Amino acid sequence: MKEKMHPELHDVKVHCACGNEFMTRSTKKDMRVEICSNCHPFFTGKQRLMDTEGRVEKFNRKYSKKEAAPVVEPTPEAAPTTTEA
Repeated sequence: MKEKMHPELHDVKVHCACGNEFMTRSTKKDMRVEICSNCHPFFTGKQRLMDTEGRVEKFNRKYSKKEAAPVVEPTPEAAPTTTEA
């Protein structure tokens, strides 16, 4: 392997906006993040599904099974008559 090709790794303390700090390794000497696994909604269980513009309800209305309308059979008077020639 060539020498001086790979960057140096440093032990770094990562600082989150929520106040959480943890150690990791990085090529940077200082890391600051806005969100971490301690405060991210997915990892804390506080994540909610965001229904933008009612798309879920619109889908459910469009593709839900509709109640079958009662079948109305035509009466014999209204039935078309065919004449044989």
